[in-house]
Amino acid sequence: MWPVIWGALRAYAPYVTFPVALVVGTIGYQLEWFIRGTPQQTKEELSILEKREERALQEAAGRDLTQVISLKEKLEFTPKAVLNRNRQEKS
Repeated sequence: MWPVIWGALRAYAPYVTFPVALVVGTIGYQLEWFIRGTPQQTKEELSILEKREERALQEAAGRDLTQVISLKEKLEFTPKAVLNRNRQEKS
């Protein structure tokens, strides 16, 4: 009799295992929520981009944004490129 039962279970395995897995999964899901309790609302955190923008706004709040360094002044402090080292500088 056992070989007939095992043969039938092997042939109809998807039809047998799905309801069993469904019952076990449902019981496990309910048991997990019973043990953990109801989930608490977590505080939604700001993304890194939002934090960066917020910090930039706070830094910009205390200074005058119309006063900027001219491009010529900025270029004086930039390092010379490696490829321009062998060229003669204009005096």
